Amino acid sequence: MSVIIGIDVGGSTTKIAGYHSTGVLIDLLRVTATDPVTSVYGALGRFLSQAQLSLQQVGHIILTGVGASHFDGDIYGIPTSRVTEFEAIGLGGLSLSGKDAAVVVSMGTGTAFVKADKNGVAHIGGSGVGGGTISGLCEKLTGVSNYEMLHQMSENGDLSNVDLSVGDISKNSIGKLNAAATASNFGKLEDNVTNADLVRGVYNMVFQTIGMLAVFACQNSTVQDVVLTGTLTASPLARQVFDMLETMYQVKFIVPEHAAFATSIGAVLSYMKQ
Repeated sequence: MSVIIGIDVGGSTTKIAGYHSTGVLIDLLRVTATDPVTSVYGALGRFLSQAQLSLQQVGHIILTGVGASHFDGDIYGIPTSRVTEFEAIGLGGLSLSGKDAAVVVSMGTGTAFVKADKNGVAHIGGSGVGGGTISGLCEKLTGVSNYEMLHQMSENGDLSNVDLSVGDISKNSIGKLNAAATASNFGKLEDNVTNADLVRGVYNMVFQTIGMLAVFACQNSTVQDVVLTGTLTASPLARQVFDMLETMYQVKFIVPEHAAFATSIGAVLSYMKQ
């Protein structure tokens, strides 16, 4: 029984999904690295060790993601193919969510939006706002760039010291916008603002931007399900922001299990579909 391995070579992380040729998931792995070639070879070796597999058991490798362009030919003599990141995002998002149609959002260093259904996958567009925005701005504002630390800081921050809300400028709700809705990100920086407050403000701005772009993508469409994938889905604050947008705009935001690995999983599914 051969093993199929999908590798998503991102801007800051490399993610691997390994499957038996029968379609059974073996294991998942994520590593952080800036050099795509080093990260793929290192991550592959680590994955094989973790899953107790040998190179001889690997029947095929499928590369996807922005860093896949750095590779020509086969890896370690194993047949290696490539699939576009957009197709992998769409297939992975639909499979993990169990949906027949959805707008699939991949939140990585930047953010990609695709529409996926039984007829195929179409790239809607993208945004430079994503994980890179969070780490870059937070490092400049607070000196912290480690995601684990930033996640913790974001939970302890007070958004009322950073953002201007609708309630700050109006006695009444404005259309769908209630008093808690954001009128201006970073529009009310208090003198007593803390680093945790600033981090929460950055996270809130990034998730609101991504969420609203997803809402716009659903406008004038019968598709009202948004599947969120990528590394940023691990943020505790993400669910809070998307829940608020879900209530305001009646769009369903879904974070499936293994959401961070949707693209590498989608790469395997693309190969199996052939």
